[in-house]
Amino acid sequence: MHLIVGTKTLPEIALRRIPGGYEAEAAGEALMRLIDASFAGASIEVTGTPSGHVQGLDVTDIRMAGATTTVTLMKNGARAVH
Repeated sequence: MHLIVGTKTLPEIALRRIPGGYEAEAAGEALMRLIDASFAGASIEVTGTPSGHVQGLDVTDIRMAGATTTVTLMKNGARAVH
């Protein structure tokens, strides 16, 4: 699976499936692109899913701990339950 933010593919971001979306650990420029996209309205999508469809995603949570930043990406319209 590959994450696409705007027009740029970010293969360096590993995605982990969670109910309703994905969690991604991001750093540096890739993290900045995700943050910018979440505020500027740029598209965030994942390709290479088992279904073969491109899925639109929204940033719903950003957690920072030490040198690790975890970004929660939910399918458009999905809601996370905490």
